[in-house]
Amino acid sequence: MLIGSPGSGKSTVGEALARRLGADLLCTDTEIEKRAGKPISDIFIEDGEKHFRTLEREVVAEGLRSWEGVIAVGGGAILDEDTREDLGEHHVVYLQVDFGEAAKRVGMDVARPLLSGNPRTRLRKLLNERLPIYEGLASVTVPTTDHHPEEIVDTIVSSLPEGKTRK
Repeated sequence: MLIGSPGSGKSTVGEALARRLGADLLCTDTEIEKRAGKPISDIFIEDGEKHFRTLEREVVAEGLRSWEGVIAVGGGAILDEDTREDLGEHHVVYLQVDFGEAAKRVGMDVARPLLSGNPRTRLRKLLNERLPIYEGLASVTVPTTDHHPEEIVDTIVSSLPEGKTRK
């Protein structure tokens, strides 16, 4: 189970980790878009954040119950109390990224609805609000700033409980 802020590398690292483990990746944001038949930004605009969070909760809960591979959870999913409780039963890897690096990776990404307006200011606010939650849920924290995805995967694999292939 991978958690972290926007720009932390959940999708990139998730793909590399899944390859390394010979597993499949469930990216919850991608699954939400698939089920809704539209991008997350459109879900926010047309249906609202509350609807998106409901879809997100369903996808994460289903994934935690039945997915046998790597799960990369959208950055805001940890705001849901039930999701936090569910995550407590799993090996959770927090991909930690410095603000400056996250801002570079996210850039002026208009497809990220929670970063609309002033993306740098919104990202800093999101990081500040979510940091204690990410840290509290983490079985292990893995820095991603200035690290190649394969290095990050090496660290994650070495942190896995014996015989564990689900994240």
